[in-house]
Amino acid sequence: MQAIVAPQAGGPDVLMSIERPVPIPGPGEVLIEVAGAGVNRPDLMQRSGAVPLPPGVTDVLGLEVAGRIVDGDAALRGHTVMALVKGGGYARYCVAKASHCLPVAESLTMDEAAALPEALFTVWHNLFERGKLASGETVLVHGGASGIGTIAIRMAIARGAAAIATVGSDVKKMAVEALGAIAINYRSDDFVAATREATGGRGVDVVLDIVGGSYVARNLEVLAPGGRHVSLSFMEGAVVPIDFGLVMRKGLYLTSSTLRPKSDDEKTAIAAALRSEVLPLVNMGAIRPLIWRKLPLADAAEAHRILEANENVGKVLLVP
Repeated sequence: MQAIVAPQAGGPDVLMSIERPVPIPGPGEVLIEVAGAGVNRPDLMQRSGAVPLPPGVTDVLGLEVAGRIVDGDAALRGHTVMALVKGGGYARYCVAKASHCLPVAESLTMDEAAALPEALFTVWHNLFERGKLASGETVLVHGGASGIGTIAIRMAIARGAAAIATVGSDVKKMAVEALGAIAINYRSDDFVAATREATGGRGVDVVLDIVGGSYVARNLEVLAPGGRHVSLSFMEGAVVPIDFGLVMRKGLYLTSSTLRPKSDDEKTAIAAALRSEVLPLVNMGAIRPLIWRKLPLADAAEAHRILEANENVGKVLLVP
């Protein structure tokens, strides 16, 4: 089968299309004939060498897929699923844990299904399980036009919360406003002042941050008393000074998590929560991904370039 790997660390141009044997599913696993694979920032970090490949994980990139089960659990063969995977998504076939697969509703296209798993798992666990966002509360989402950001906005609104999001252009601002969020162009407006104005000076209940660095202190400023700061990534840096006097006065909570190192059991538990709490909203159309570009698998380098340039509004997909 065709598969995409990064034989050495570097820019998008190091990605290479190679031939690999079709993987064989083990106990508790299924083989998926891939219809589409989502492109995510952890893929870029793996390619650049910023994050080492976990032991025992295939060097084929890709953390989410959608497609048809063709081998493994006999009861599941022929079913169409979307799956979170440890790696291997940039290929014609991919192995997944059966318990990390979610059914694809008839209302979803396969492209939409391929764009969902990483965002659903990430947003549910971080924003709702760790960040405890509840109906009637408000979340500030940084990177609101990204694949994760657009799903976070839609999940928050679908579950009765309000969303404010930062974006880097007026085009992205219009796209995010169309999702139902209050959008702030951080290049032209101070997101601290704009968020305070949007909340009548109260601040937000949760911040979902991908920036780190200088943003952390500013995020703490805009959190309401009892607010929760959830870090997904650290584009400006992971080591930052914290004013714990402010944290104490406001009674704030700081938390962070990433999916890939989690145990199979932890991911299985998240998948079970998604089936009961989120998939009904997906099935009724309240949660949908935005698809920015769909590219052939051989154009993986272009897909990575798009994400690194922050050109996308929503998800970039690769299709075999």
